[in-house]
Amino acid sequence: MVSLPSKNIWMRRQQCPCGDWKCFVSYEGEVEETNIGCQLMKNDLASADAMVAPYVGMVFKSDDDAFEYYANFARKNGFSIRKERSRLSPQLGIYKRDFVCYRSGFAPTRKKPTGEHHRDRKSVRCGCDAKMYLSKEVIDGVSQWFVVQFSNVHNHELLEDDQVRLLPAYRKIHEADQERILLLSKAGFPIHRIVKVLELEKGIQGGQLPFLERDVRNFVQNRKKVVQENDALLTEKRENDTIDLLEACRATKETDACFVYDVTVDENDKIENIAWSYGDSIQAYNMFGDVVYFDTTYRSITYGMLFGAWLGIDNNGKILFFGCALLQDETPRSFAWALQAFLHFMKGRCPQTIISDLDPGLIDAIRRELPNTKHVVSLWSILPKMPCWFSLPLGPRFAEFKSEFEALYHLENREDFEFRWNQMVSQFGLNSDKHIALVFSLRTSWALSYIRGCFLAHMSTTSYSKSVDAFLKGAFKAQACLRSFFEQVGVCLNSKTRAPEGMQYMHVRTCLPIEEHARNILSPFAFNAFQHELVLAMHYATSEMVNGSYLVRHFKKMDAERLVLWIPEEEEVHCSCKEFESSGILCRHALRVLLVKNYFQLPEKYCLSRWRRESSLVSYDNHSNQNGNDEWFQEIHSLTATLLSESLFTKERSNYVHTELTKEMTRLINEVRDMPAADGTTMDSTLSPTS
Repeated sequence: MVSLPSKNIWMRRQQCPCGDWKCFVSYEGEVEETNIGCQLMKNDLASADAMVAPYVGMVFKSDDDAFEYYANFARKNGFSIRKERSRLSPQLGIYKRDFVCYRSGFAPTRKKPTGEHHRDRKSVRCGCDAKMYLSKEVIDGVSQWFVVQFSNVHNHELLEDDQVRLLPAYRKIHEADQERILLLSKAGFPIHRIVKVLELEKGIQGGQLPFLERDVRNFVQNRKKVVQENDALLTEKRENDTIDLLEACRATKETDACFVYDVTVDENDKIENIAWSYGDSIQAYNMFGDVVYFDTTYRSITYGMLFGAWLGIDNNGKILFFGCALLQDETPRSFAWALQAFLHFMKGRCPQTIISDLDPGLIDAIRRELPNTKHVVSLWSILPKMPCWFSLPLGPRFAEFKSEFEALYHLENREDFEFRWNQMVSQFGLNSDKHIALVFSLRTSWALSYIRGCFLAHMSTTSYSKSVDAFLKGAFKAQACLRSFFEQVGVCLNSKTRAPEGMQYMHVRTCLPIEEHARNILSPFAFNAFQHELVLAMHYATSEMVNGSYLVRHFKKMDAERLVLWIPEEEEVHCSCKEFESSGILCRHALRVLLVKNYFQLPEKYCLSRWRRESSLVSYDNHSNQNGNDEWFQEIHSLTATLLSESLFTKERSNYVHTELTKEMTRLINEVRDMPAADGTTMDSTLSPTS
């Protein structure tokens, strides 16, 4: 009987350059990112440098280290080794180890029963005396293993490198290849075809795999029985745990009337899919459901179920959890049901934009279920797949290809994009590649020239992607069952929605009235983005055109000009960069025109509700002391500037200020950290990204 894994491991559906699945492995409550397999010759002894031969007196930390070292030496010298005898004592445990050549000793003679026919197979053992004997000693409480005998004299021919790799000791099928072999076997591929596929995928000649066809056959036969037993056990466990999860949803519904869930069952009345959301999540969606990210990068290895999470962003730039689903498979049908359940939870209100991973089944479902929602495929779901798809066919040219691909992404003109795309495909010989065809067919969902102006609310940034990873890692801590996972999702939700907001002090940088007005209206996160654009607006010059519009140019980059349309009757400003349409924050070019027009306040229409201070899910502290804080910061700034200017006259002054200021600042920091927070108020100075 095969035992089930004691912990639920969630595999992340993202591939590393070798083509293996990345996963987050839960262990004792900590989440570690690792690779399933990811060998790629990592364990092969590819170094051609000569190894130092073992010698009497050589020391190892453990007998395993000694065996590994001797095995590496053996492979480089044309033979393999095996473990022979070991000796045990009550005081030291195992204190002697004997490692010998694989041809050491002689095969015992077997008596043949009368009347039975046995195939005579010649033994490889020929009494070879090559060996390495070890003895353990404890010195100052530390165990060490010493080589007490060593011989490298063989009575047989040593093998060349292309032959030694075929010895049984080195014919290992790594985990990455095991997964691929099992997948192809399930698809009905015969053994010889599986071997051929592996050779083609690795780009090697026939017969150069680190294992033989008979090794693949033996592996498949041995695993079939194991897989059948595991499947039966996992099916039973999954059925029991999904029932337990459903009971947890029902119990939560009894205590929280705003909690919602939905479930589907198959023809045998077994649970297929289940989705749920919370009252706080629905409330958050009502305020910030204009853009939704549907993450489907995690799959449970234990249960074989896909986890999908609907996420958003609030006016403080923090992750919002809208709901989640556990799906039986990744078919368009399952994805369609998940989207229908989500819309049902949210009273039929569709998001303005939905961001998803590059999954053809999901993309098809979104097109059918959300026809009026703009669909965007995140670039950070495409780039990780590039090495898996193109590193093998492109070889050393892959880095050049990736650089060109990223440059194409940033093109703003669609005609330029398609022209240079065709050039790139021809240049790298990818005209018939199915992956490049798939990516191009979805260009309207990911290329900047097609999605520019689509409202994304800063959810297409790398920082948001990292926040999503951190949030999901918190949900995938060590879990033994689906019910525990359900409870952990609730814990993560509470920690996000109920986190207290400290007072975030927003320092004025330009002293312009429009900046002060924005600070009083926008949340710290939105003001930070606005302030960044306002500071950069000072780097631009304007040229008024005949129709009242403006050409806005950077004072250095004269080719980076933008057209800004100004409609005074409507108090509207439209920039060709479409930053406001994308983020909801006015761009530096539009702000430059407003400054030229002597605007001291932001027009109301450019202070979106989703970015306003009052739209927060949690209340802010009182900011009535902003003016006093401004004076305090201004005084510090003035003193610092004076000290800096005085110290720059001589090197002696500069060195003295550097030494003394470092000591004083360190002392002040330590003293302030030890002081109690008497009034419980914390000031967090929110700086702009360029600071």
